[in-house]
Amino acid sequence: MSIFWQVPQYFLIGCAEVFTFIGQLEFFYEQAPDAMRSMCSALALTTVALGNYLSSLLVTIVTKVSTRHGKLGWIPDNLNHGHLHYFFWLLAILSVLNLGAFLVISKWYTYKRPVGTLR
Repeated sequence: MSIFWQVPQYFLIGCAEVFTFIGQLEFFYEQAPDAMRSMCSALALTTVALGNYLSSLLVTIVTKVSTRHGKLGWIPDNLNHGHLHYFFWLLAILSVLNLGAFLVISKWYTYKRPVGTLR
């Protein structure tokens, strides 16, 4: 199996990041106070960078844990001999947990009323 089988997934992730970033900017410009808009834009970019660092950390942790006691591990150099599907299941579980956290936090959020609207 070739590593190039992951190209479509990375393409989809790249597209998702673009659309997510646009949504974050729109949200910050509508909901943040005027004085904090540029800081919120910087925060949006910082979250992407921190997410990439967290992703690298996750791969490092999974590799260290799964290669204990001389095992081949989940992500070996030759993907035909590893268990990469375990890693993707781990990512799916973490994504579901992230969705749950998002839903809980989004229930608590109250939107800022647009200027000029009456209640």
